[in-house]
Amino acid sequence: MQLNEHVAIVTGAGSGIGAAISAALAQYGCQVIAVGRRRSALEETKKRFPDKIDAVAADVADRNSVDKVVAFASEKYGRIDVLVNSAGTNTVDRATASVSPEEWHRIFQVNATGAFNCIQTVLPMMRQQSRGTIINISSVAGRRAIPLGGVAYNASKFAMTALGTTVGEEERANGIRVTNIFPGEVETPILDTRPVAVSAEHRAKILQPEDVAEAVLLVCTLPSRARVPELVIVPTIQSFI
Repeated sequence: MQLNEHVAIVTGAGSGIGAAISAALAQYGCQVIAVGRRRSALEETKKRFPDKIDAVAADVADRNSVDKVVAFASEKYGRIDVLVNSAGTNTVDRATASVSPEEWHRIFQVNATGAFNCIQTVLPMMRQQSRGTIINISSVAGRRAIPLGGVAYNASKFAMTALGTTVGEEERANGIRVTNIFPGEVETPILDTRPVAVSAEHRAKILQPEDVAEAVLLVCTLPSRARVPELVIVPTIQSFI
């Protein structure tokens, strides 16, 4: 129980990677505030560790909504030790010629602006504590743009990468660690937005949400003197050349 008395906010916690991270942190003793837009999904996440997970419905793209989440954490627990930005989205129409301006804006609002909203809102408390760990669940598409991810998703994840790198450099003197995690293919609901359906056989061979959660635990349980600016995790079958 290495994270006893720690408090974490995890976004995108209603399913997939965010739900797995919430459960893993709770299992390690952390009090988790699971954040997502759908309360019903968050309640399912909460059922895994009902005493350790709070379900708080919020939209990371809405700054006022994020402010309420951080206020909840402050009022109930008086601290925030970990922030995991795991909320993410994509669209079926991914090519530059076909993606709509509305979809471009929506993807950026969730993937990039949402992470910024959460980071900027937790910084005052983490600075006051002189410690904190911020983890961005980016994507290999945030390091190497490929057509599979699509132009809006790729660009938003590159933005998330730059955000995390910048904050890490700005805040390391304040005891705040920032890690960008770059997963390859993961079996999550976002696969349902692929232009071509993903087979059950392929889903079984790629990363599972629990694999990414283990990477998050590694970062969170390192001594405060150590930080991991970047961590890439891909399925064994996936190339990283």
